[in-house]
Amino acid sequence: MTYSGDVTHGGAPAVRELDGLTISKLSVGPMDNNAYLLRCTGTGDQVLIDAANEAPRLLELIGDGGLTAVVTTHQHMDHWVALEEVVAKTGARALVHADDAVGLPIEAERLADGDTVAVGDCALEVIHIKGHTPGSIALLYRDPAGTPHLFTGDSLFPGGVGNTDKDPERFAALIGDVEQKLFDQLPDDTWFYPGHGKDSTLGAERPALPQWKARGW
Repeated sequence: MTYSGDVTHGGAPAVRELDGLTISKLSVGPMDNNAYLLRCTGTGDQVLIDAANEAPRLLELIGDGGLTAVVTTHQHMDHWVALEEVVAKTGARALVHADDAVGLPIEAERLADGDTVAVGDCALEVIHIKGHTPGSIALLYRDPAGTPHLFTGDSLFPGGVGNTDKDPERFAALIGDVEQKLFDQLPDDTWFYPGHGKDSTLGAERPALPQWKARGW
């Protein structure tokens, strides 16, 4: 089945098979958060992006293959409700950007801009995107056999950037980082996976950047 990225709360995961990586997207919790399980097809190693909610469903998705790490994209509670239980049940490492570590319910290893997170033979590049929270991150997988894949948390969605509570300084930081670190660096066919809702590509969203800047959100 062709991957569309469409998931519903309580429904089955959407699964995308790349040459070296399998991406499973699941909607969990009352805010329809997206959780992403990444599995290296060569080694079987698995990493979870955002243990957002519903630990039993996440653990079922993880299965018997074990879990190397849980990466939390930012400190907002709806993205880590299940973190403590998932880590306790799997023994996985908890990872978060240093500037958002204080917001998590458990101690986590600190990430910084430019770090990499291994998923078996694959690697995720850590991109620090300030504004939605101080330590929000995106995670980039440069598929050697295809297009880049970008996990944006709540920093970038189809239709705009994440919430900055109408704070001009936070919005300026967020739109600046999104433009300079994502749109200016990556091609239009880059597929991105947000923290809620549908996926999109940078090319589909690029024409709207001036509108986003003008409206201030």
